[in-house]
Amino acid sequence: MGCTESPDRKTYVSPYNWGRLRYTDERLIYSVANASSQWGIDVSEHQHDIDWPAVATANVEFAFVRIGNRGATAGALDVDDRFMENAVGARHANILTSGYFFSQAINEDEAREEAFFALEQVRQAEIAGAFFRAIAYDHERVNVEGARANDLSNEQLSQNTITFCNIIEEAGYEPLIYGNKRDLLRLDEATRQAYPIWFAEYDVDEPTAPFDFLIWQYSNAGTIPGISTRVDLNIWLPPAP
Repeated sequence: MGCTESPDRKTYVSPYNWGRLRYTDERLIYSVANASSQWGIDVSEHQHDIDWPAVATANVEFAFVRIGNRGATAGALDVDDRFMENAVGARHANILTSGYFFSQAINEDEAREEAFFALEQVRQAEIAGAFFRAIAYDHERVNVEGARANDLSNEQLSQNTITFCNIIEEAGYEPLIYGNKRDLLRLDEATRQAYPIWFAEYDVDEPTAPFDFLIWQYSNAGTIPGISTRVDLNIWLPPAP
């Protein structure tokens, strides 16, 4: 599937001055006169058992935990095996917690179902002591034979995204749209501008997105105390000037 538009990066000017980015070991920081970024991770059952107090010793400030997913072929909804323990564990470690849902919705009805499913899991976690700031919509093509959502039109993907995010916002949480450049450029411009973007791009000195974003997932190979596997690293930028 091609993109509905092909923004020329030469005509886009980021509101951020990427010359302000600096590394302290694996930690990436962006600071201006009166504000600074936050540093965080995102995790799922693939990180296995996490020692959240140990994670906190690395000065991790926020964490996205996977809430669940829709199956790529059969389309069943499922809760991440580690969702509850990660949500509660991060909260008890005083790490600002958000969630994300891996969507394979093929239409707006399924996107709506996913949003309400995600909210129900979040509410159960909050009863157990968790607290959520934001919930992100993550739709990606998958390398699985018979994947049901790989050939969505860009228009349908945009409609699904807005449907999910609207429900999350109405429930009182900050909605986000996650993806890499290829994924996000499938969305129409109005959809990308409707909600904050969580942008994934690795192994570059500065991001190359031809659109604004709030969070940059800049590595998928971080090493954090308390986590036995590699983990994604993210920078949550201060408000744009």
